[in-house]
Amino acid sequence: MTRFDQRVDELGISLPELPDRLGNYVPCRINRHQVFISGQVSITADGSVVGEVGGNLSVEDGYRGARLCALNILAQLRAALKEDIDRARAVELTGFVNAAPDFTQASAVMSGASDLLVEVLGEERGSHARSTVGVSSLPAGAAVGIKAV
Repeated sequence: MTRFDQRVDELGISLPELPDRLGNYVPCRINRHQVFISGQVSITADGSVVGEVGGNLSVEDGYRGARLCALNILAQLRAALKEDIDRARAVELTGFVNAAPDFTQASAVMSGASDLLVEVLGEERGSHARSTVGVSSLPAGAAVGIKAV
């Protein structure tokens, strides 16, 4: 068992099944020593977070949605790296929050993903650069979408 799998078990986290793609793309691409993970949305088989943050969803709902995105990112990473998963280090997240026009707390929403990556990978490997923007819509009505390196 890898250190990654042990840590996920310790935290009581279950990685979701890999989500269906919503278009013509690959879920991740390995290029040399980096893994580029396509945008993962806040939709899972059992815990979807859809809607507009600052509209029908609270910041806490958005935070939970970003956490779902991070779980999907970790599931994609686990599938891509297999036994090499312990080499993983978060480099960068780019987050998109389906936000009401006057919503200004997108960064607080994205902390749901950042916090989870640090919990699972540890401070050194889980900390990352990050950008977050509010948008008017996301695929499948998701509240949050995140791409990762």
